[in-house]
Amino acid sequence: MMKSSTLGLLLAGVVLAGCGSFKKKPEPVAASANPQVLLLGEVHDNPQGHKLRYEELRKRVAAGWRPAIAMEQFDREQQALLDEAQKSCLDANCLIRVMKGPRWDWQLYHPVIELALNNKLPLIAANLSRGDASKVVRDGVASSFDAPTVAAYRLNEALPADIVQGQEAEIRTGHCNMLPDSMVPGMVNAQVARDIWMAKLVRAQSPRDVVLIAGNGHVRRDIGVPRWLDAIQPKLTWTSIAYAEGKAGDGQFDQVRKVDAVQRPDPCAKFKGK
Repeated sequence: MMKSSTLGLLLAGVVLAGCGSFKKKPEPVAASANPQVLLLGEVHDNPQGHKLRYEELRKRVAAGWRPAIAMEQFDREQQALLDEAQKSCLDANCLIRVMKGPRWDWQLYHPVIELALNNKLPLIAANLSRGDASKVVRDGVASSFDAPTVAAYRLNEALPADIVQGQEAEIRTGHCNMLPDSMVPGMVNAQVARDIWMAKLVRAQSPRDVVLIAGNGHVRRDIGVPRWLDAIQPKLTWTSIAYAEGKAGDGQFDQVRKVDAVQRPDPCAKFKGK
């Protein structure tokens, strides 16, 4: 026969378990589910995608993960200012005011920045500035890197043909197939330089895990940042997740979260009649 004290403990456990159902707990994310690098894409102006991505990250942080967060929205030259803002700002609105970035709808990024500040997760400025991008368009990919980086990523050689072809296709499609042919190579170089900088800055956070917040094109496993993460040793474990309005091509991402398309003016209208 079971002792009354043991039976009491078991009954208490059942009662407590039942009470727990009245209060929703954060969904656990196993530590093993977190790669060294988690690449989370976006359609820049899609609020639904931003919300889903934030929730993905929030769950992982709630379960104890403490990665650095690298963001395309901050140019790499702004890192010192970003570091100071993280020390002095108590909320995301303050940090956004300090950084004064004109190109982005910052309210879409507010939750991620607030999550970083509240959990003391370092923010990493990961993008190429417009000034450096212009230099790359003029002088080539290697022009924005020091000699050791050029050697490590073999930037003194021709870029891999499949990366160039893939980036060309993305750029032409993104500009409604109306770009002059003479402009495409320079734009490909600028996009590749951005991806290499992101990969380089992600690696620089080692041994800390990193989340990259960037456009879907940057997190493509075939031609984006993951490709350059794999270009040098040591290899890192990474997972690429797109938040996409349309169908993604086979092998472009590890996972795709489908989001409803945003109603926008015709993006090709500005090219028509030229």
